[in-house]
Amino acid sequence: MSLPPEFHDIAKRVNNWGRWGAEDERGTLNLITDEVMRGAAAEVRSGRRIPLALPLRQDGVQTGIIPGRINPLHTMVQINQEIFGPGTVACSDDAVTFGLQAATHWDALTHVSHSGKIYNGRPAATITAHGGAEFSGIDKTGPVVSRGVLLDVARAKGLDRLEGGHAVTPEDLAEAEEFAGVTVRAGDIVLVRTGQMRVYLSGDRLGYGYPSPGLSVRTPEWFHARDVAAVANDTLTFEIFPPEIEDLWLPVHALDLVEMGMLQGQNWNLETLSTACAAASRYAFLLSAMPEPFVGATGTPVAPVAVL
Repeated sequence: MSLPPEFHDIAKRVNNWGRWGAEDERGTLNLITDEVMRGAAAEVRSGRRIPLALPLRQDGVQTGIIPGRINPLHTMVQINQEIFGPGTVACSDDAVTFGLQAATHWDALTHVSHSGKIYNGRPAATITAHGGAEFSGIDKTGPVVSRGVLLDVARAKGLDRLEGGHAVTPEDLAEAEEFAGVTVRAGDIVLVRTGQMRVYLSGDRLGYGYPSPGLSVRTPEWFHARDVAAVANDTLTFEIFPPEIEDLWLPVHALDLVEMGMLQGQNWNLETLSTACAAASRYAFLLSAMPEPFVGATGTPVAPVAVL
């Protein structure tokens, strides 16, 4: 089944292929300029640091519905071992096996493809079993530090969390922007809070998954018009799931990653940040969200920190 005309219409309007040159592999992260970074640093007032990542644990957010995306399996490979002989310093080492998109993570631009293409018009076949992503893998991302803006859609509506079937629209984003008293600027990293993480933090892994609130297929145009550098939210699927358009699966992924070249993140814990921003009446901050540079990987765990 081919993608419908309405998808291709949006794709044409948000497409960034060639905008930063034919060889570009970073997409909208190019919008984080030195000037943007100086503005981001100026947002630090109290110096309070708020972690936004979930713990990496075996009983994590993954429920098994996505094949191969396993929660972290932690193993001790040596325990108090005197590897240089009796009486020497003893070492303990660990190993872990898990899906790179298992918990709080970034999707690389190569995480999805459509119509045989990835970002900047390169063939999807450049992703291989042995080499991973030849182009635009997560290792090509570079530093991800900029001004962060929390668009607290749930709080703007007076809710603890949005219902599972709620598609976050451009109108919702604009409402949250007005509620926050902030204007999204070029180079910003936007964090969209639905409140869905509250379900997982309560211990309900299955309820956290499906159905899930998430971004509407209409939102990529809103981000494109504002030259947003990256977007993350507090859900398992990022976009509304099941989809708002019947049989159109993961269209927001395709528009963000493939067409725009915009990094997107999932399973971010925005609950403490939401409370802190509301208390301070400030919804902009310095955000550090450095990806682990796994060579050829199509995603990576991330431990973001917001500095207010």
